[in-house]
Amino acid sequence: MIDIARRHNLGYLEMIRANPEVSIWVPGVGTEVTIPGRFILPNVERTGIVINIAELRLYYYPDVKNGETPRVETYPIGIGREGFDTPLGVTETTMNIKNPAWYPPESVKREAEARGETAPSVVPPGPDNPLGDHAIILGFDGYLIHGTNQPDGIGMRASRGCIRMLPKDIESIFDRIPPGTQVNIINQPIKIGWEGGQPLIQAFPPLGEEEHSMTALTETMTRLNQYNVDNVNLDYEQLSDVLSLSNGLITPLHPNQEQEQEQEQEQEPQRHSPEEKSIKAFMKTWI
Repeated sequence: MIDIARRHNLGYLEMIRANPEVSIWVPGVGTEVTIPGRFILPNVERTGIVINIAELRLYYYPDVKNGETPRVETYPIGIGREGFDTPLGVTETTMNIKNPAWYPPESVKREAEARGETAPSVVPPGPDNPLGDHAIILGFDGYLIHGTNQPDGIGMRASRGCIRMLPKDIESIFDRIPPGTQVNIINQPIKIGWEGGQPLIQAFPPLGEEEHSMTALTETMTRLNQYNVDNVNLDYEQLSDVLSLSNGLITPLHPNQEQEQEQEQEQEPQRHSPEEKSIKAFMKTWI
């Protein structure tokens, strides 16, 4: 499954969530595998680099010339594990370094010492360097976007707060990211979109929590209603189920058939006499 994920530009958890019944190591010949290859863009300004830690994915919006169609590139990433959270907020790139050396931070030295080992003061470029062959330094002190010598950790919370990319991915954007490029790191586990009037939901598990809160549900309902220009009665029970599942797959949100039928019945006044309408209104009010 990890090989399949890498082949399709996906991270570890993306594939596992989309295929919970499939074996990670031996899917089996002929097994049908879901490739979660569609993404709703995060609800933020589409410029520079946007990193959504909730879905462990980076979005890059290259600069385009006047009249050129805007585009986006997206890549799976690894982020900080629990206790080493990747910081949120807007910053910018400050420097690009090819073949960087790695200077182990104090936390690494302390952990090595606890194991009875001595951490090196510096790890030179090469296969043992956890930064890989490319590093982009951020304005947040001590944090980078970099490659890795452990690509299996992409799509997981495994770093000490830095953003890891597959070696081929960071190499592909490295020379196109000048210093001063905006980087917006967000935590957006629920994304909504519209396609041909059809509302779409893409939900991921909230970091550090077992499930989405009622506040998250109501906020999503409010956002959906803001864009619901046709005033369709959406099925919010289905929305609740999508948030509970949080498998990262894009799900069309369907109309609430019961409410639609009730509205259709209410919009047929010509078929009832005034007396019948009064009785119907009375019965609806009191029963």
